[in-house]
Amino acid sequence: ILEGFDDKSVDLYDLAAKLKSKLACGGTAKNGRIELQGDHRYKARELLIELGFNPENILVE
Repeated sequence: ILEGFDDKSVDLYDLAAKLKSKLACGGTAKNGRIELQGDHRYKARELLIELGFNPENILVE
C-alpha cells in the first residue's frame, strides 16, 4: 500500500497504472492511496524515485 500523496499534485490513477505496468502486477487507486498486489515495496520505491519523488520522503515498512 502506497499512501501519503498530495492529491493536488499527483494523479493517483496515472501513477498506479505506471507502477502496475512496470511491476507487472495488479492493483488499484482508491481512497487516496495505491494498493498493489504482491510485495513490491523496494521495487516500488525505486520506481517512485525514477519518477521524480524525493527519496527522503519515501518510507518502506
